Amino acid sequence: MKSRPDRKKSKGPLKTLERVISKAGLGSRTEARRWIAAGRVHVNGKLIQTPDYWVDLARDTVSLDGRPLRAGGKVYLLFYKPKGYLTTYKDPENRPTIYDLISGLTVPVFPAGRLDLDSSGLLILTNDTQFAERLTNPQHKVTKTYQVKAATVLSDEQIEKLRNGVTLSDGPTRPAVVKRVRDGAKHSVIEMTISEGRNRQVRRMLQAVGSKVLKLVRTAIGDVRIGDLAIGSYRPLTGQEIKQLRGC
Repeated sequence: MKSRPDRKKSKGPLKTLERVISKAGLGSRTEARRWIAAGRVHVNGKLIQTPDYWVDLARDTVSLDGRPLRAGGKVYLLFYKPKGYLTTYKDPENRPTIYDLISGLTVPVFPAGRLDLDSSGLLILTNDTQFAERLTNPQHKVTKTYQVKAATVLSDEQIEKLRNGVTLSDGPTRPAVVKRVRDGAKHSVIEMTISEGRNRQVRRMLQAVGSKVLKLVRTAIGDVRIGDLAIGSYRPLTGQEIKQLRGC
């Protein structure tokens, strides 16, 4: 049975807590349920961990991470994630997360996509779920560009295999754009652009051609590049950058 305000006393429409969070543009309903279960949501100062808890928006105050929800106000940020930080909100092992670096934000945001613990580079942070879906859904083929330091010197044959696509445990990849940046005595550095977002895809593609990744930095999403942004910092996306990403 759903907990709910007294309808006779209600001044506005009743909505479930997960729907209120989603409609405020803070995340999907799936993400909202996860945040509620994690104890990040309060209603009128009371911890609520039931996603279908009924809320009266005319009189109830809903807060996420101690900040009252405010509908509207879309936020779009370019963030330079450092290596060694998770993109989740909390970690059971108490490892650092990107939220330790963006604690000064007054509006809750979430990453449109992920970078694993050992990777660094460009993340888009937003509260616009439709925008985030466009960037992360493989059907839209939004490109992601990485600078990769390989554990070996890559042959022309290995690079050509990456360009043509390789077969992974979850099926063949799409062709990639691969440029050789430089070769050292023991390592190659390449720039690699893919149009999918599989888990640890670039790392697995390097393994599939007989090498491995030593360093991975995402330098661009679509035509938006990380530029000279300092590591661990963020800035608002420009109107032109948002337009470019919407059109990818």
